[in-house]
Amino acid sequence: MTVSKDQPPGGVTGVPKLLLQLEGLALIGAAVTLYAHSGASWWLFAVLALAPDLSLLGYLAGPRVGTVAYNTFHTTLVPIVLGAASLALLGPLALHLALIWLAHIGLDRALGYGLKYDAGFGFTHLGRIGKQAAIEPQP
Repeated sequence: MTVSKDQPPGGVTGVPKLLLQLEGLALIGAAVTLYAHSGASWWLFAVLALAPDLSLLGYLAGPRVGTVAYNTFHTTLVPIVLGAASLALLGPLALHLALIWLAHIGLDRALGYGLKYDAGFGFTHLGRIGKQAAIEPQP
């Protein structure tokens, strides 16, 4: 979806936003609990917990590329598929990576960081983030 800075996208507010943030908390809680029961290294978790944020480097190529990169690494679809494939084919390391990835996404959602629009990094499906969000009235 293309959105201009003059016409920023609407973000979810009120109870629906709270519910989405609570889903984020549930996701991080479930992912960390499953990770703890998997017997995987907490060093691996610590080293890779912020790895999905490397997708922010896409913004160096412009907002459109940055949006695609960020959203690709911050949607639950890919790590869920990876986790399912790990159970069937790939083995425990892939499952550990998927759980770390899901925990990262859950934390982002709980903190209000949503999927991005190509109008800029601060335009998310959970509303505006950054300095502008603090001074603009929310609908």
